[in-house]
Amino acid sequence: MKLFKSLLVAPAALGLLAPMSATANEVTIGDFNSAEELAITNSRVDGLEARLNNIEAGSFSETTTASFSADMFLGAVTGGVRNDSTEPDELGDAVMAAYSFQIDLNTSFTGEDSLDISLDAGNTTANDLGIVEFDGNATVDALKVDGVSYTFPLGDKMTVIVGDNTDGSALFTTSCTYGGPTNTLDDCGNVNAGITNGGAMAGASYDFGSGFTAAVGYAAGDSDMATGLMTKETLDAYGVNAAYTGDNFGVSVTYGLVETSATDEDTFTAFNGYYSPEGFPSISVGYEIGEDGSVTDKTADELTSFFVGLQFDELGPGTAGIALGTKTPTVEKTDEQYMYEAYYSYPINDGMTITPVVFIKETSTTGVDDETGVMVKTSFSF
Repeated sequence: MKLFKSLLVAPAALGLLAPMSATANEVTIGDFNSAEELAITNSRVDGLEARLNNIEAGSFSETTTASFSADMFLGAVTGGVRNDSTEPDELGDAVMAAYSFQIDLNTSFTGEDSLDISLDAGNTTANDLGIVEFDGNATVDALKVDGVSYTFPLGDKMTVIVGDNTDGSALFTTSCTYGGPTNTLDDCGNVNAGITNGGAMAGASYDFGSGFTAAVGYAAGDSDMATGLMTKETLDAYGVNAAYTGDNFGVSVTYGLVETSATDEDTFTAFNGYYSPEGFPSISVGYEIGEDGSVTDKTADELTSFFVGLQFDELGPGTAGIALGTKTPTVEKTDEQYMYEAYYSYPINDGMTITPVVFIKETSTTGVDDETGVMVKTSFSF
């Protein structure tokens, strides 16, 4: 800002002095009326500087930052079904391309708090089979607000968050070190207990020290703003989380309650853990058990999810991983449907990373092959 101000002040001063320099060979000291001209010049420069100071006072806060990221997707998927239909996917082995773009704005007012706003854009839709595995922004080329939240400390050990379109589990700790690129397995088996819901939310976490933390969260449904919050008409979600993080291992347990109607609610409990031995790949596991409150047959209302993943953090220039997990929560008395994946992520430079991945999703639909996908994701950050 000082450089900008100097660039404006200098031309102004030169403009005022230009008539004198243009006729310097024709004037003498006696031609000046004492120091009147210099006083006028200084007065004008001081006035301009004062106006520039006012501009500086109302400019962007020095604590405001912006980060940008863009992802390019290229891949092909064959087999499987679209939108849980019973017909084979019509895309066959078609090659697909897509992009996602994100702007994250952050500012702090006290140095300890954080106001965060996320803006997303992308050309995918929820029906883009396979591409959706990279969790692309399904905005159909529109720029949309993805979330607004404000996080602040309350005392030395507690942190509070409020927001909209932000996960109610934003302050939860899920003990998992696996960082695979696909959308299905990236929750490490904590599929439903880590509440989302997508509407207005609030949460708090407490750090007990020595690696122990606890957190609570609340999230309203996407369309609940018209009927209020925490009422009989709203579809609310509540969650509780506890975790321990050590030097090379961690464990966590998460409980979530999700209302699905005015009379029904689903409950889930997820257990997660990881171990990172020196010189070996880290292993992350997760298991979730839940109860579907809308099922009247209590012998068939149980839902389970499972996950295990290995990650090699330093394999050549990049990171590699393999994982196995349930494609969707398994309903009691039915066969599991698993998803398998393998990926390798390596940085080309500080702002560009390429991640190829291959995955297989099992299907129980008669006459339909398992869904097989090969994808390449190129990520830019700036």
